[in-house]
Amino acid sequence: MTEPVAQPVPPALPVTFRPTRTRAVLLSAGLAMFLTITAVAFLLENLSPGERISFVFTAVLLSSVPVLLSRPKVVADEAGVTVVNLTTTRRLEWAQILRVNLRPGDPWVFLDLSDGTSLPALGIQPGVARAQAIGDARALRALAETRGTGAHDH
Repeated sequence: MTEPVAQPVPPALPVTFRPTRTRAVLLSAGLAMFLTITAVAFLLENLSPGERISFVFTAVLLSSVPVLLSRPKVVADEAGVTVVNLTTTRRLEWAQILRVNLRPGDPWVFLDLSDGTSLPALGIQPGVARAQAIGDARALRALAETRGTGAHDH
């Protein structure tokens, strides 16, 4: 006979889920790009002040890409969940979340919502830290099941 699988204990609120390793790599790469391009601008002797400024401006633009990619997170609090993706932020009440999904091969968690749509939550992604993402998805699922109405609809 197999024993029933224990439900994970929901974490204390508020809690923020984000891909910390991916974020560290992206922010480090962005900083390295900015510093390298800026250093080149000041090491080249034949550049005018305007050209140096254009180098620094280019460094800011290029380094903003990894900063943008490091933005995603999922913040859970007593009232609900805030999903911050690359360019959008969406606030959800617990009752709006029917299911938290992270299936094998999924690039990130998907939230099935009460309006029939699915919302990607890029803040939980198994790319670099699979074990952390699975734990975070289970924790968010446990929160949604204990705080929302989704568990009672199925």
